[in-house]
Amino acid sequence: MVQKVALITGSTSGIGLGVAMRLAQGGHNIILNGFGDPQKIQWTANSIAEMYKVEVVHSNADMTKPEEIEKMVHMAQNSFGSLDVVVCNAGIQHVAPIEDFPPEQWDMILAINLSSAFHVIRHAIPMMKQKKWGRIINIASAHALVASPFKSAYVAAKHGLAGLTKTVALEVAEHGITCNAICPGYVKTPLVDNQIADTAKARGISPEAVIRDVILGSQPTKEFVQTTDIAELVAYLSGEHAAAITGAMLSIDGGWTAH
Repeated sequence: MVQKVALITGSTSGIGLGVAMRLAQGGHNIILNGFGDPQKIQWTANSIAEMYKVEVVHSNADMTKPEEIEKMVHMAQNSFGSLDVVVCNAGIQHVAPIEDFPPEQWDMILAINLSSAFHVIRHAIPMMKQKKWGRIINIASAHALVASPFKSAYVAAKHGLAGLTKTVALEVAEHGITCNAICPGYVKTPLVDNQIADTAKARGISPEAVIRDVILGSQPTKEFVQTTDIAELVAYLSGEHAAAITGAMLSIDGGWTAH
C-alpha cells in the first residue's frame, strides 16, 4: 500500500508535534515544519521515523514568507511524489489591550495564524485535485468561535481561519477533498505557557489566578485539553471514514463554547 504524506506546520513542538507523531503512527510519511535547535529537530525526526517505520523530513520555512511556504509545500512533491494531508497548525500569540497592541505584533499574528494557512492550502490543492483525494485540517481555536479580551489579533485571525475553512470546503467539495477546522480550548503547550505572564500583566492579577480564573475558568471541565485528544481527532479527519465531514468547526474545548 502506498503511504500517504502529511505536512504539519508548526510541528517541532506542542500540538503540531503530537499530531505529526499520531499521523506517523498511522503510517503517514511526515513533513515537519518549525524553528528550533537543528540537532534536536533532526533527533526528533529520526526518532519518529525509526519508531513508526516512516520517512520524516523537516522544513524550516518561515510562515511569514509566502515564497518559503511555497517551497515547503512543493517539498512534498519532491520528497514523496504527493501530498495527501495538510495540517495548518502554526500559531503565535500576544496579549495586550487594543490601544497598546503593537501593530507589528498584529501583522505577525495575522501572517502566521491566518495567511500562512491560505498559502499552504493554495499550493496543496492542485496536488490533491490531481489525486482526487485530500484532507485539509486547520487547527483553529475556541477563539474562532468566541472572543476574549486583550487578544484582538489572535481572535481576528482565528475567526478568519474559520471563514477560510468553510470557503475552501465549498470550493473543493466535488474533488474528493475535505477541509475542516479543529477548535481546541486551552492546551498545555509552550504557546499557553508564554501567554500566562502577559495575561497576568494585562489583567493585573497573579499567574496562578490566570490559570485558575482565566484559562481553566473558561473550561467547565477545569482541565487542559490534551494534545493527544487533538491528534486523535486529526487522525480521524485524515481517514476515509471522514469523507462526509467538511466545512465543520469541531470543538474540543472542555465545554467552553457550550456556555
